[in-house]
Amino acid sequence: MANRGGAQRPNGAPQGKICQFKLVLLGESAVGKSSLVLRFVKGQFHEYQESTIGAAFLTQTVCLDDTTVKFEIWDTAGQERYHSLAPMYYRGAQAAIVVYDITNQDTFGRAKTWVKELQRQASPNIVIALAGNKADLAAKRVVEYDEAQSYAEENGLLFMETSAKTAMNVNDIFLAIAKKLPKNEANAGRGAGGQGGHGIDISKNQQQPVSSCCK
Repeated sequence: MANRGGAQRPNGAPQGKICQFKLVLLGESAVGKSSLVLRFVKGQFHEYQESTIGAAFLTQTVCLDDTTVKFEIWDTAGQERYHSLAPMYYRGAQAAIVVYDITNQDTFGRAKTWVKELQRQASPNIVIALAGNKADLAAKRVVEYDEAQSYAEENGLLFMETSAKTAMNVNDIFLAIAKKLPKNEANAGRGAGGQGGHGIDISKNQQQPVSSCCK
């Protein structure tokens, strides 16, 4: 398992409370899951990204009005041989991004399968976002925006088309998830990997201020 913890760019100490959430990325191989995470965490894009083996772990924070949301991000491998490991990563996750490639119809079908699996087996209150990646290749599009949007609406998903290459909507989709996650102090003390579906408020016992990257 790779550990690619993201360097965060400090903007001073965050104000208000800090909530921590586990987020998992799922999707077929080569749809750009790792590229989306790399763009979000480090602001980088590599044209040729090596396939993830097992899963990679990264962290990044976003600022809301009175809350800093810290994402613990699990970027899972898309190859079929790693499918059996997926429940280990999405179990206890409060959020998931299911990624497909807008130029590949099969990856959209696979994304629907992942959504069904999450709805059936993941935490009941998990926030699921659908990301149609590679929007910079719109000239080669085979999955229509309206088709994906309708599917997302029918299944209660957040939906955006994204481009890790141009950074289109990458920060926005994580920010939309952060806004939708419950930040309930009554659940503070339950770990981010717990089954409660809520983040843990770590601001009260934080030893060092969490560096934040307000977007």
